Amino acid sequence: MAPGGQAGRDIGAVKAADQEAVLPGATAALAAYVADLRYAALPHEVVEKTRDCVLDALGCMLFGVTLPWTCIVADVAREEGGNSQASIVGSAERLSVTQAVLVNSTAGHAFELDDAHTRASMHAGSIAVATALAFSEWRAPVPGREFVTAIVAGYEAGLRVGMAGAGNIFKRGFHSAAVCGVFVAAATASRLLGLDALRTQHAFGIAGSMASGLMAAQEGAMVKRLHAGQAAKNGVTAALLASRGFTGIVNVLEAPFGGFFSSMTDRRELHALTAGLGSQWETLALGFKPYATAGACHPALALLDVIMREHGLKADDIARIKVDCTTHCRDHVAWPYVPQGVASAQMNIFFALSVMALERAAMVAQFEESKLGDPHILVFMSRITVTVDPAFDAMGNAFRYATRVTVSTAAGSYSQETLHRPGSPEMPLTAAQRTAKFEQLAAYRLDAASRGRVRDNVQNLENLKTMEPLIASLRG
Repeated sequence: MAPGGQAGRDIGAVKAADQEAVLPGATAALAAYVADLRYAALPHEVVEKTRDCVLDALGCMLFGVTLPWTCIVADVAREEGGNSQASIVGSAERLSVTQAVLVNSTAGHAFELDDAHTRASMHAGSIAVATALAFSEWRAPVPGREFVTAIVAGYEAGLRVGMAGAGNIFKRGFHSAAVCGVFVAAATASRLLGLDALRTQHAFGIAGSMASGLMAAQEGAMVKRLHAGQAAKNGVTAALLASRGFTGIVNVLEAPFGGFFSSMTDRRELHALTAGLGSQWETLALGFKPYATAGACHPALALLDVIMREHGLKADDIARIKVDCTTHCRDHVAWPYVPQGVASAQMNIFFALSVMALERAAMVAQFEESKLGDPHILVFMSRITVTVDPAFDAMGNAFRYATRVTVSTAAGSYSQETLHRPGSPEMPLTAAQRTAKFEQLAAYRLDAASRGRVRDNVQNLENLKTMEPLIASLRG
């Protein structure tokens, strides 16, 4: 697959634009968009995609609540106590709304399986869906159409913040999903609180001041799982404060000193905050993960899988695996692996490719604690090399996952290349694959009948008069 075509021209146009131009009132424009968005303005395909996003996020949450790091977060929330307002997904237990979004959003991001947007470098679903669920239970009745609209508002506003960072927030060592995720939650919560444009603007100004999340967490700490949860909690807190008249930084995104972008990155593309707002739907650019790893590993995993299947290879046949990728992918996932926790294995391309070769999969079973120091896996890693292809870098942020894999064997070498991440809109999962993923993950918490009710409610999401049927089905 060769670079070029319309996508290449689009990237060139972006590079030619004035990337540092500060758009007057960008924060205000995003806030007004969130406050004014109506269900009637959503194209049918956006509603359909939102249903897919909700089901994917719920599957991730239902599995994620069973994991030890999420259980620790839930234990702390229980100990703090508070009003019984919203449920933990997968149970009838209720916490305060801020605690519920903290736990459920942590669960959604708990195993590197939540949705992803390439240009924004973000996982928004675990934040938006957890926030919308909590408010729909607490502020009931919330009709399905408003639930959908609030999630889309969170996606469209939050993803544009990520896009304006253009991958450079990551280069400074921040986790984009965490620091940009506060705007997803603030937008979703502001919609469900019925805030006007000015108070939504203040919610953004408060949320941006609380944005945090360091990327070094990927090398072994549980805290990466918390990044989505804390972003959701901070965004919700910001909206609740703004609803009571608390003020924030009204130009938080475009402020030249001490603003969100002027502090987070030396290079940004601020025009992306408002370009196409209301006509270009970034919700449609979301993709779903087929593997339980960092997205930067996914292209290489898919290519290795294809090569091994097409040529009937086994792990013992492989002498060497060479990965050519972008600087982003190398820096993100190609660091020396040391067994120090599940997160480090999931975020490391050497471990991920090794289990794909040895076990022909990279999902839940491949990242069990018992495998983190498996000598067979550690030895196989020595066969893998990762280098940067400058031609891939030159294509820009939209092609940050461009990858080539070459497998060398005694019989010869085999090579495959892709410009996109599997599961992205350019290489989408089928409906059957998405359903199978939900079934696999949700089965850790719900029986078959409950899973069926969840799927039925999500399929009918925009027609629900209240969200209670979906919330009840999630209790199992």
